[in-house]
Amino acid sequence: MILTQELQVILFKPQASIDLEGGKTLSEQMARVVPQAHQLWVIDLAEVNFMDSSGLVPLVKGLKAARQSGCRLVLCNVQAPVRLILELTQLDSVFEIFPTYEDIFSTVKEKSLVLAG
Repeated sequence: MILTQELQVILFKPQASIDLEGGKTLSEQMARVVPQAHQLWVIDLAEVNFMDSSGLVPLVKGLKAARQSGCRLVLCNVQAPVRLILELTQLDSVFEIFPTYEDIFSTVKEKSLVLAG
């Protein structure tokens, strides 16, 4: 798990699987971040090739925590097996999902959203 914090963007990069074990690791990483209003939390799933139902828990909890704190949580680089789980559970309509990390910022600029408080 790689965690990067710069400016108001918090980047989570889980690796391999988000199952019971990987989900626990992701939850622990997100719990270490003190949410501040106007932060953008990005979960980059480029290196995640498997997710089961127990892996959905940290994503949903993270989204709830982000929203309660005035943050925005988005997913990017979602691989086909993970996208399938999100679609089957209809969570693809709950999360903001971007094709790439760079696409997040082009959309943010187009919408004139402020990332830094």
